[in-house]
Amino acid sequence: MGDVAAAAGPELRVVMVPSPGHGHLIPFVELAKRLLHRHSFSVTIMVPDNGTGMKPQRELLQSLPPTISPLFLPPVSLSDVPADANVITRVTLTMIRSLPSIRASLKTLLTPSAAAAGGGRVVAVVVDFLSAHALHVAAELGVPPYVFYTCGAFHLTLGLKAPELEATCPGELSDLPEPLKLPGCVPLSGRDLPEPFLDKKNDAYKWMVEVHKEISTNAVGIMVNGFVDLESGIFKALAEERGRTGTGPLIYPIGPVPRLESDDPAEMGTDSLECLNWLDKQPEDSVLFISFGSGGKLSKAQQDEIAFGLEMSGKRFIWVVKPPGDYMVEKSIESSSNDPSSYLPDGFLERTKGVGLVIPGWAPQVRILGHGSTGGFMSHCGWNSSLESIVNGVPIIAWPNHAEQRMNAAFLAGDAKIALRMDTSEKDGIVGREDIAGFVKAVLDGEEGKLLRSNVKELKVAAANAIGSDGSSTKSLDEVAKLWMKQS
Repeated sequence: MGDVAAAAGPELRVVMVPSPGHGHLIPFVELAKRLLHRHSFSVTIMVPDNGTGMKPQRELLQSLPPTISPLFLPPVSLSDVPADANVITRVTLTMIRSLPSIRASLKTLLTPSAAAAGGGRVVAVVVDFLSAHALHVAAELGVPPYVFYTCGAFHLTLGLKAPELEATCPGELSDLPEPLKLPGCVPLSGRDLPEPFLDKKNDAYKWMVEVHKEISTNAVGIMVNGFVDLESGIFKALAEERGRTGTGPLIYPIGPVPRLESDDPAEMGTDSLECLNWLDKQPEDSVLFISFGSGGKLSKAQQDEIAFGLEMSGKRFIWVVKPPGDYMVEKSIESSSNDPSSYLPDGFLERTKGVGLVIPGWAPQVRILGHGSTGGFMSHCGWNSSLESIVNGVPIIAWPNHAEQRMNAAFLAGDAKIALRMDTSEKDGIVGREDIAGFVKAVLDGEEGKLLRSNVKELKVAAANAIGSDGSSTKSLDEVAKLWMKQS
C-alpha cells in the first residue's frame, strides 16, 4: 500500500448503489475490493430488489470480506409496468421506487451511532448511471455524489450528449443521413446506437436522457470502467470539453474493473473443474469460447446454424448454451429443457465429442478466458465481457444482441481493432453456418486473427499497466480517494 492507502484508515465508509442485476453488481464489487485493499475504505453496497431473483447476488456478496457489507433494500413492485417494457425502463423505475429506502438507509448510516458501530463515517456515495436519481439524495444529505459508469467512455459520451441531441435532432437518431460523430469517437451508424436511442417514443429513451441530465447536474465526478490506452481519444475529448466549459463532473478513468480473479461461487463448482480440465488437454490458442451473456437468448434457427457452423469449422470450442427463446415458448418447461440434446441439432453432441464441450446455462468465464488454450471469444459484447477478454488477451468475434452491445462491437472492431464483427443484418436476422465457420477459422487460424491477437495482447499489457501500482487508472482512483479523505 502507498501513502494514500495508509492515510485512509478503517474509519471511512463509501456507500455504493448499483442498479439491479448480477452483471451490474459485479463491477461494483470489484471496485469495492480495490477501495478496501488499496485505500482501506469500508464499503456498504445497497442492493435493490425488483423481484427478479436475488440468489446470485446474495451468493456473490456473501463471499466478500466483512468490511464490504451488503444492505438489501426492500423489494419494489413493478406489477403496473408492461411485461414487454424495455429493461432500461424497468431498471430505472426500480431505482426511482427505491429512493425512499435509499434515503432512509443513508440517513441511518450517517448517524454517529452507525459510524461508531463499525464501518466509519460516510464520505461518498457512488451510484450506477441507471441509479442516477439517487445522486440528489446524497447531495441533499451532504454526502458527495459520484457515478461509477460501468460502460465505457464511448457510451458515456453519447449519454452526456443525449440532452443536446434531443434538442437539435427532432427526428429519430437512427434516421440521420450520416453516422453520428461524437468527439473522439469512431463514427456511430444508426444501426449501432444503443437500443434505447433507436425509438424516441419508447420510455427507455426518455429515461436515458433523464439519467444523464441527472449525472451532468448532480455528480461531482464520474469514474469510468475503462482505461486511457483503450479509449485515449475519447477520454481526451471528454477532458477538453470539461476544460472548455468549466462545468460538469470530472472524469476519472479507473478501469478495467472486471473480475480479475474469480471468487464468484457460481464459477467454483464441478462443471467449472470439468471444463478447465478439458482445456488443460488442448493446444495453446486453439479453443473458441462462445457465450452470449446472462440475458442472451437466440432463436432455435440461429442456434442450429451456430451448431452446424462450429461443426463445419472443425475447430475446438466451449459453448455455453441455453434453451432458445422460441423453444421455451413452444415447449412446456420441463426438466429436459436443461438438457442441450433436447434443443441442439440431432447428433451434434455425438459428432463433436472430444472437439467441443457444451455447457448448459453457466460457465466459469473468467477462468476460461484466462486459460492459455482459449484463442477466441464469440461474445455478445457486453462491456464486462469485453473487458474480461481484453485483460486476458483474447480476440473477439463480435455478435451483439441488445442494449449498448452494437455500440461496443463498433468500437471493438473499428477503433480498438481487436474484434471481427459478425453481420447480423442478414435476411430474417439469421447468420448462416458458412459465415460462422469462416469467422471461427479466421480468428483461430487466419491472418486477420493473428493481427487481432497481436492488438489485444498489446491492450492486455496496457490494461495491466493501467491498474498496476503506478498505473494511470490507479493514480486516477487515488485522486478520487484523496478527495474523499478530505471529507474527514
